[in-house]
Amino acid sequence: MEYVLTPPVASVPVAGSDKQFAVRRIFCVGRNYLEHAGEMGSDLRETPFYFTKPGDAIVFTGATIPHPSKTKSFHDEMELVVAIGKCGSDIAQERALDHVWGYACGINRTRRDVHGALRDKGRPWDMCKACDRSSPIGLLHPVAAIGHIGKGRIRLQVNGPAKRDSGVSKMILNVPETIANLSSLIELAPGDLIYTGTPEGVGPVVSGDRMTGSIEGLSGIDISIA
Repeated sequence: MEYVLTPPVASVPVAGSDKQFAVRRIFCVGRNYLEHAGEMGSDLRETPFYFTKPGDAIVFTGATIPHPSKTKSFHDEMELVVAIGKCGSDIAQERALDHVWGYACGINRTRRDVHGALRDKGRPWDMCKACDRSSPIGLLHPVAAIGHIGKGRIRLQVNGPAKRDSGVSKMILNVPETIANLSSLIELAPGDLIYTGTPEGVGPVVSGDRMTGSIEGLSGIDISIA
């Protein structure tokens, strides 16, 4: 079969290797830290919900990326990213980690003012969450090399001072619970990435800002805004 067009495949570099992890889809968990849910207007553990981004929203650590258009309140959210390496639907929680290929640091970019306007009207979030270059990511670490990430400090610094400083263990849905729940809604497949939510402390970043994020056990992430 010959294709008319051959768009590039989005991928993430694998730590300690010259190989790349091809990206299929990106799923993001909404309000998965209680304190962040509070600053977004909810003080309760909600039924899990998700939004998606295209695979080509990926941009690798070290990049300088433009401030997106059509927003005056642009936020960056620090998150643990889970890379799926095995297909599965209705995955049992006790088997969920078998489907994880690796982990990375990630940043979820949001047009917050657009988000609020769309949310208040009950409209889809695509244009606030799935904008171009909206999913920066660090090196992907295979489970075979580092094991699983279930705890550890998660931080995001903006121009030096820490703006987010929490623990991965504070997630409302941990990684096995997230995989089990999400796979009850869709079939997960190799190449899928799950951005598991951000701790509290979200706020705007502007042109000229530099964000450096870290999660214990993983390579960090460093992104600048043009």
